[in-house]
Amino acid sequence: MPDRVSRTGRHEPHFPLRGSVGAEEGRGDDVGVPQALDPSVRTGHHTMQALVEVSGDGLALLDVEGRFVMVNEAATQVLGLPAAELVGRTAPFVTTPERNGPSTRHTDAWTAPDGRRCDLEYRISPVGGEGYAVWFSDVTEARRQQQRLAAITRAASRVAGSCSLRATLDAVAHEIVLTANIAAVQILAVDDPADELRVLGMAGFGDAPDFIQRLGACRRRGAQVLFMEAIRTRKPVVVRHRRAVIMADPRWAPLHEIMDRPNWDDFVSLPLIVRDRIVGVINTYYVPGEDPCSNSLAFLEAMADHAAVAIDTASLLSQTRSQAQEQERRRLARELHDSAVQQLFSMRMQAKALRAELDRASAGPATVCNAAEEIAQLSESALADLRRLVFELRPLDLGAQSLIDAVRTHAASVETRTGMAVHVRVSSDLDPDAGIDLQEDVYRIVQEALHNVVKHAGATSVDIRFARAGEGGMVVEIADDGCGLGLAPGPAAATLRNKLGLVSMRERAERWGGRLAAGPRQAGGWTVTVTLPSAR
Repeated sequence: MPDRVSRTGRHEPHFPLRGSVGAEEGRGDDVGVPQALDPSVRTGHHTMQALVEVSGDGLALLDVEGRFVMVNEAATQVLGLPAAELVGRTAPFVTTPERNGPSTRHTDAWTAPDGRRCDLEYRISPVGGEGYAVWFSDVTEARRQQQRLAAITRAASRVAGSCSLRATLDAVAHEIVLTANIAAVQILAVDDPADELRVLGMAGFGDAPDFIQRLGACRRRGAQVLFMEAIRTRKPVVVRHRRAVIMADPRWAPLHEIMDRPNWDDFVSLPLIVRDRIVGVINTYYVPGEDPCSNSLAFLEAMADHAAVAIDTASLLSQTRSQAQEQERRRLARELHDSAVQQLFSMRMQAKALRAELDRASAGPATVCNAAEEIAQLSESALADLRRLVFELRPLDLGAQSLIDAVRTHAASVETRTGMAVHVRVSSDLDPDAGIDLQEDVYRIVQEALHNVVKHAGATSVDIRFARAGEGGMVVEIADDGCGLGLAPGPAAATLRNKLGLVSMRERAERWGGRLAAGPRQAGGWTVTVTLPSAR
């Protein structure tokens, strides 16, 4: 084929759009190189041809119909087919004019003959009027790595912000399924490997509420539960083609219906370890054709770390709540001793004095009436204190009413009992739909703050304000018009703040990543402000 002549009059060698580089039979290394060219030009062609062949990226020429006519060795590796099978096949690249241009990158999918799916990033440019030149590379793993990092970040956010362990670990399981080409995931808690396990998170199996019961039946039949090996060795367990073994084993029959729903092949189990303690396992079921490679396992280990932290945090939270409940019981015991018990003791002493007075012949009506009136006042005060304590001890049913309704109910009770005006104001943009545990802690903070106002402030009114904080959080403010405290720093102030329950209130706020501030306000009185981040 003759050389082309450019507008400048210089010869431009023609690169034939057929065959593959260096592979055309009978042509040897000089394929596509006109013999009439001088040696320097021929050397340039050989150099270019060598660079094309050793390129780590795929290079190809397409005809005007978008079919492969030439590929380099890297292209055959990326696409999973030899050059002879690629030539004449339609390429996965879009050749429309808006896609053309060496500076514009595009991404399209390619499915290899073995079923492997990969993402190809490419640049395409027309070559004269005879076809297109394409540069491309396999970016599947890079894109997956980006998705995995994003999933790890989202999982970390869930662990830091969610109020529900099950919701957190369900979200982690779904992140894994969506990101890593894994068909299904289970996150199991292990309190004692000899006992029944608990499902804390699951994705990919559909509705399987009786999974643990079925698994227990398989264990009793003698089925080989391989994730127990991950618990024993504290190392990942990787088993290729596990599904076929399970489905063919009658000992696994109770789980065949559930395990047959997702299409999976390989099995990987990783232990959940936090503070050198095994708290569970994460079981993953890979879709067919997906190799549990090192990058995939590294991603799963990162997600397992987040799941372990979530389980450990929930355990610590439960312990903290138990301690808080114990402190609450002790506080109520002190309240009973300081109020009702002391008043009942005084009533008993007054009753004895009254009886002694009546035994005396000189006892007059006025003396008897005064003693009886004092007993009546003491009993009324004791009854009010007992009613208040019973109200505080009554179980808080936030499942049947919202946090705001519960606060309003308590405010109305305080108002009726004390005569102090209690106003509850709620911002229109507030969405207080948080977890039950968080709502109860907020309620207890408000309850404790109101109790302090009644007991110490001498106030005539209290404003309780719920408002939206930044990024969906919540601010609760309890402000009264009482005398305030005006305490100078020192041991006495610290003792009184502890007596006021500020330590307990602050711990409740900090448990959810929030903060509490308390102090006098300029207009007089005292303000307690709780700021909580979004729980989502």
